[in-house]
Amino acid sequence: MSAHCQLTGAKPGFGNTISHSHRRTSRRFDPNIQSKRYWLPSEGRYVRLKLSTKAIKTVDAIGIEAAVARIRARGRKV
Repeated sequence: MSAHCQLTGAKPGFGNTISHSHRRTSRRFDPNIQSKRYWLPSEGRYVRLKLSTKAIKTVDAIGIEAAVARIRARGRKV
């Protein structure tokens, strides 16, 4: 599963794990991506979106229609 949010565009960040002896090894900070299904009334169908948990809260606030409009404005297919 790709670690990219369809709504916010959140993607992995990169950094270092620092051990007790202060050795550095590279690591990824993945966003919390969840697959969620929403009913899209305007099209009469369900859509399955891969969203970060922050984006799920955004969808709850602005509504699924506005969220899908934002995703399509970014050039993504829904």
